[in-house]
Amino acid sequence: MRLATVRQNGGTRAARLDGEDELIFLDADDVGQLLRSPDWREIAERSDGSGVRFSEADLAPVVPRPSKIICVGLNYRSHILEMGRELPGYPTLFAKFSASLIGARDELLLPAESREVDWEAELGVIVGERLRRVSPEEARRRIAGYTIVNDVSMRDWQWRTPQWLQGKTFEASTPVGPFLVTPEEVGHAEDLELRCEVDGEVVQEARTSDLVFGPADVVSYISRFITLEPGDLIATGTPGGVGAGREPKVFLSPGQILRTSIEGLGECVNRCVEETGPRS
Repeated sequence: MRLATVRQNGGTRAARLDGEDELIFLDADDVGQLLRSPDWREIAERSDGSGVRFSEADLAPVVPRPSKIICVGLNYRSHILEMGRELPGYPTLFAKFSASLIGARDELLLPAESREVDWEAELGVIVGERLRRVSPEEARRRIAGYTIVNDVSMRDWQWRTPQWLQGKTFEASTPVGPFLVTPEEVGHAEDLELRCEVDGEVVQEARTSDLVFGPADVVSYISRFITLEPGDLIATGTPGGVGAGREPKVFLSPGQILRTSIEGLGECVNRCVEETGPRS
């Protein structure tokens, strides 16, 4: 099953992909609200009302306002080695806020405050039930589905201090979508190809099997210190190939097209635009 959140008439509606190009509206304002119903699968499967073509839909972030967005840094073996680090014993975590999220086709805002805007293609995990202190096995059963995230990072802000938050959650900077894809459709995302392209050039290419901490392990770990709620979003980390890891370093510029894709999950295609006013 593939679920999306569509902007419509000044609001949003949850929808289910039916066939290749038909989104059927569901009885929920967005996918996050849908997941708060214990029988969300049944609701999504039986809805058969009006809809819109997927190719023409104005896609919002698949969960527009998750109660928590938790991200993992340094979680692909290739990226850890690229950044000159040792493999971690525990997940390195940081947070984002919902104001940073944009849809799969929205414009990506390059803020005036940063000149080092970098790409980070990631597998996203969407929580399906309330979780607290669960095992990896239980966490795996309670994942609602998977999505695509690009954890676009403002490196000159990220590296101002040892804490990364200020470089990770600029407004309108994090594409998420286009769908929530339920686990059975993609083998629980155990070995999917992940790619990132800038203006058609492949800059990142990896498989999710290279993750140090897999989705269920990360969900279980987080649940030990905070309760996870339906619709919470977890970004599982990025592989090698980021702009800051190159010599010389390369960053995003206005007008470029950032394409993020994961096998079986679709793609986000976002045009980079300069924020109104001169960049500092």
